[in-house]
Amino acid sequence: MLDPEGGGAARLLHPNEPIPYGARPVLLAETTVYGATCVEHMLRTWTTALPRPWLVLVSDAPARPVPAARYRIRALGSRLAGVARVPYLPVLRTVEGADEALENKDVRAAAEKLRRQMEGT
Repeated sequence: MLDPEGGGAARLLHPNEPIPYGARPVLLAETTVYGATCVEHMLRTWTTALPRPWLVLVSDAPARPVPAARYRIRALGSRLAGVARVPYLPVLRTVEGADEALENKDVRAAAEKLRRQMEGT
């Protein structure tokens, strides 16, 4: 969703791989308590030498996150560059890859909104 043209603007980093200079790190999590706990664990090891990451929360159900997850994410807010939310998109459960997902108009609309929010426009 962050690199719809496939130009390499967004890529996955593997464990212990350094963040490239000038890159904006993004953490991805589901809107569950487990997802929020994983984000908290990652931010505990995040050093001040690295740029603050964006957090992209992907809704795992067509309902609001439970209060424990919302509270934890709100408490971590000062350690993040921002928090962006992706709504529940049932089609994401049925596709094998990003190219196939971006064929869906709802996914394309969510992707555009996500990019605009993260770019600050």
